[in-house]
Amino acid sequence: MATRGRPRRVQRLGAYGLGIQNDCLLVVRASALTEVEGRWFLPGGGVDHGEHPKHALEREVREETGLNGIAAELLGVVSDVRTRKSGDKVHSVRMIYRLDELEGELVHETTGSSDEARWVPISELPSLPLAAYVIEAAAFCGLDLRPARHS
Repeated sequence: MATRGRPRRVQRLGAYGLGIQNDCLLVVRASALTEVEGRWFLPGGGVDHGEHPKHALEREVREETGLNGIAAELLGVVSDVRTRKSGDKVHSVRMIYRLDELEGELVHETTGSSDEARWVPISELPSLPLAAYVIEAAAFCGLDLRPARHS
């Protein structure tokens, strides 16, 4: 929210995971509580004050997908700035980890920033409305999720 009509500058630290099984990637869909409803993200989210990013990712994966997993190696970091509808400028720094040993029953978060969790075949991902950071993060694993260009 802007203060006294002046946009704020906000920095957000997040941890997100690339979970790949059977040639599918684990993704979550943004809910109506976000400004980007229907866009697909990697599971993960904000790191709480004093929380280790790996623990934050494991917590967020449980909340968003119902799965338990291990945040393994750090694959890379992506950074972007976007402007919210309020005018606030948000600088997101996202640490991208490989997710290992994902187990449990896939469930959908019902009261948070996502409303569906899904294993999507990698070949189908370029046809989904993916968040730009997902495309950038997938490249850390050698995946090209850019939409096909038609001439």
